[in-house]
Amino acid sequence: MSDNEQIAQELERLRQENAALKKTSAKGLRFKVSEKGALSVYGLGRFPVTLYQEQWFKLLDMADEIRTFIQMNADKLKTKSQNTV
Repeated sequence: MSDNEQIAQELERLRQENAALKKTSAKGLRFKVSEKGALSVYGLGRFPVTLYQEQWFKLLDMADEIRTFIQMNADKLKTKSQNTV
């Protein structure tokens, strides 16, 4: 196998790896299991959001109520872009 063929194969491998990484990191969010067995979500802010699975399920079960609360209080709530000085 020539050097050009090896380079072409490596380039293709890297392209496929890059495409796979882009698919798994939706909106730049990453998930990780913490040392204590909790789920940490990275990419929302400066620090990860870490909750145990029952806490995540409780929060996810309340998604509609959270959305309603946000809509009802939209005039009082800031967006991330409004928080930067």
